[in-house]
Amino acid sequence: MDHQALAREMRGLREQVTGITDTAIAACDGLLIAADTGDSIDPEGLAALAAAGLGLARRTAHATARGALRQTVTYGSHGCAAFYAVGDTALMVVLGDEGMDMDRLHRATLPTLDRIGSILLAKAPEGV
Repeated sequence: MDHQALAREMRGLREQVTGITDTAIAACDGLLIAADTGDSIDPEGLAALAAAGLGLARRTAHATARGALRQTVTYGSHGCAAFYAVGDTALMVVLGDEGMDMDRLHRATLPTLDRIGSILLAKAPEGV
């Protein structure tokens, strides 16, 4: 897996959307794949919580016949956490401050998720 490419995607998203404070990519089972987080965030814990939250949201979407889950957002008094499905096996979590433009985030995230999905599906070169 190309961890540098994943890091570039996370940094690129942060550069496109003002207010993003942290990002992480995790497997749906909660194992951390990559993170771009500050010192105050435990990336492994964030990955596990995001996977649990996304799993519940997926089950809710399915049980209520809302189709495949695309995203879920949790709002707090100091910002928000957005969870995006990356195919069926991974997720991306984006943390933002109170000033993050959610519409801009959602628009910028769509192509980023496609690229992250491609990176995750790519086979590692021989000998790596």
